[in-house]
Amino acid sequence: MALFIFFAVFFICFDRYLKYIALHTNINFNILGNILRFNFAPNYNIAFSLPLGGLFLNILIPVIMVGLVFFIIRMIKTRELLDTAAMLIIIFGALSNYADRLLYGYVVDYFDLKYFTVFNVADAMIVLGVGIIIINGYKRDYLRKIKS
Repeated sequence: MALFIFFAVFFICFDRYLKYIALHTNINFNILGNILRFNFAPNYNIAFSLPLGGLFLNILIPVIMVGLVFFIIRMIKTRELLDTAAMLIIIFGALSNYADRLLYGYVVDYFDLKYFTVFNVADAMIVLGVGIIIINGYKRDYLRKIKS
């Protein structure tokens, strides 16, 4: 568990550093040819630029995060450590993006994936955390079916 928290904190710091670079410099460069670029883009919407934003989103995000914290407390009691770690990764990523909303009025995105979206490390943390929870859930269901 401590390792997950360490990596979550590391990637939050890395995300904040890249956001600083994106905001305070005019650096644009190719990372993987012309498929993935480092390119600042303000995102006024939610993940993957889905059109939901404004005051409603600024109220909804903290409500969801508080709900996730209560869910984490319940998971700790049931000893679902991998799911708990994944939820912490999701919350840390969400906190970084929410800090952007409060500070700038938008989320600072900087990885421009051609033909798809512009995202940041915090977005990747959220997707990773959700992926871990989904895979772990399928694994638990599979093991239950084998045992019964």
